Amino acid sequence: MTDSLVTGGLAGLVVVALIIGIAFSTNEVVSRALLAVDRFSTLIGQTFSWTILLLTAAITYEVIARRFFSAPTNWGYDVQYMLYGTLFMFAGAYALSRNGHVRGDFLYRMMPARRQAMLDLLLYILFFFPAIFAFMVAGWHFFELSWIQNERSMFSPSGPIIWPFKGIIPVVGFIMLLQGLVEVVRCVRCIRSGEWPQRLSDVEELDQIILAKAAEKSPEELARELAENADAALSAKGQ
Repeated sequence: MTDSLVTGGLAGLVVVALIIGIAFSTNEVVSRALLAVDRFSTLIGQTFSWTILLLTAAITYEVIARRFFSAPTNWGYDVQYMLYGTLFMFAGAYALSRNGHVRGDFLYRMMPARRQAMLDLLLYILFFFPAIFAFMVAGWHFFELSWIQNERSMFSPSGPIIWPFKGIIPVVGFIMLLQGLVEVVRCVRCIRSGEWPQRLSDVEELDQIILAKAAEKSPEELARELAENADAALSAKGQ
């Protein structure tokens, strides 16, 4: 399959996301799908966030061995840049799902929601998706060449294989693309409704607020509220 066909297929996914955002702007299934992708990006980001502990342990060991025992490792540098690269790469989609990437907030936050969505949509189409397409295609070739050559690191005597590390690039590109498609649908829905659709972070924040308020109440008060809500639900069902 040629690069042009791959790029065309990826561009088709963007068009489909735009159509879904326009045609199904109020569909509940679409809303659940958006949150499902948010959960996937969050799971990936939080899972690989544990590499920071491994990275800290490797750096600490290297510093102690070098400083106090004059015995530097021959694997420390390779482990450190691979762990940091893995952490940095897999955090991208998670940050995007949380709306955490850097932007010119001093201008952006003063805009109404619909104008924010228009600006975001324009930037996604002009810059984000072309960059992600190039990232995925070039990253695949980068990984493929490394795999064929069974490439090894030249930074240390141990020379660990590094093609699995380079294989992260197209995988992360796909995850970023998936989250980007979700953000495009959100932009279109906001342009139509004038309000930003709910994110997973909004749901989690609301859950935390509810739990915090519940913790402030006595068990008797909670039981009374639950009973009242149950009675109200039964009355509404009977009507």
